[in-house]
Amino acid sequence: MSKDSSRAPGRPRRLRAALALTAAGLMAAAGAVVLPGNASAAETTLGAAAAQSGRYFGTAVAVNRLNDSAYTNILNREFNQVTAENEMKIDALQPQQGQFNWGNGDRLVQHARSRNMQVRGHTLAWHSQQPDWMRNMSGQQLRNAMLNHVTQVATHYRGQIAWWDVVNEAFEDGSSGARRNSNLERTGSDWIEAAFRAARTADPNAQLCYNDYNIDNWNDAKTQAVYRMVQDFKQRGVPIDCVGLQSHFTGGSNYPSNYRTTLSSFAALGVDVHITELDIRNAPSDAYRNTVNDCLAVPRCKGITVWGIRDSDSWRSNESPLLFDGGGNKKAAYNAVLNALNSAAPGGGDPTTPPPGTTPPPTNPGGCTATISPGQVWGDRYNTSVTVSGANTWSVVVNITPPQRISATWSGNPTWDGSGNVMTMRSNGSGNTFGFTTMMNGNSGARPQIVSCTAG
Repeated sequence: MSKDSSRAPGRPRRLRAALALTAAGLMAAAGAVVLPGNASAAETTLGAAAAQSGRYFGTAVAVNRLNDSAYTNILNREFNQVTAENEMKIDALQPQQGQFNWGNGDRLVQHARSRNMQVRGHTLAWHSQQPDWMRNMSGQQLRNAMLNHVTQVATHYRGQIAWWDVVNEAFEDGSSGARRNSNLERTGSDWIEAAFRAARTADPNAQLCYNDYNIDNWNDAKTQAVYRMVQDFKQRGVPIDCVGLQSHFTGGSNYPSNYRTTLSSFAALGVDVHITELDIRNAPSDAYRNTVNDCLAVPRCKGITVWGIRDSDSWRSNESPLLFDGGGNKKAAYNAVLNALNSAAPGGGDPTTPPPGTTPPPTNPGGCTATISPGQVWGDRYNTSVTVSGANTWSVVVNITPPQRISATWSGNPTWDGSGNVMTMRSNGSGNTFGFTTMMNGNSGARPQIVSCTAG
């Protein structure tokens, strides 16, 4: 999202609340599936309602509006997460090479942390809103400057940012599925990977996200291209933790019916998903409600951020796209969102019945133990996660009952036997939990079984 509001609304620019210390919150953090149920009591603000299911509901914030008491009162009352609208972009933080201006970014972070709001850092590397000195660079000089910016900013805010939008809007619109032909792309096609690795080194405990617009429709070439990149990163151990879908909608007509499929499909790769910049032309209640419900249906959808508080604050102010009108009054869409959030299961629910049971870890002499746990079911596929204990390097053999087949894996290096029914997953430095998606292919009853776990 850009501070340049002149951009055509049809092509916009350019989530995890503090977990409640409850059993439900801890289960959600551990990845346990919690069946749907009614919240014990309806909350009266967006952030509190979202927190019931272990999620956040946040907003983009402009620091220069914090002096507006009406704006700040709504912010402090309603939201439990904030994203810097422009204050953490490259031109704002490093207007001159090597000279960093931390003032507005620090003010936003301090305001949020003093009120237990989590912060999304937006954004470390982007082709847009670069200062003149960076736009005039190319090649290795630009690559070095970009990586230095990522390192300096992530280091400055280390431990204070829940999620970084490490890279923003790196893919072209349209049917090509191509990378954007930006000055950063021309430094080498591995620039995105390099930015993520630099961010992990500088701020190792933050969640690292890729963020983009027009990746909402699962059938679109751009969505598929981003999906393939994330899949590749997970398979090779590139440190990516989440995907942000900006979700700037023009109304009911362009809210994709397969939006939930998109969220679920990214989540199946082993990343969290966030709705990062939500606004909808004329704020139709149904579209807002559907967006929230689709997030709530996907356990790894960690939260929603709207791109502004009042219509008058929006980059699309003439379209009235937000939950509060220019006078700070709640709109019908606000009530639709609040009611949807209050209907969510405590701890994060999923309306789809999960695969039955958790397979107990087998006793084996290999020096490690692998525990297999069921995950989300959608359509003709389901996810499974496996946690290894007793060793930091390992290989785990998993048996799949045909005609089921594994279609995607993450956080490990897989190989298969000649039948395709036995997978050996080896550690790749991504930790001791790996996962995979299995296609049922008409066999809905069988579930994967651990054959062995071997250390080393």
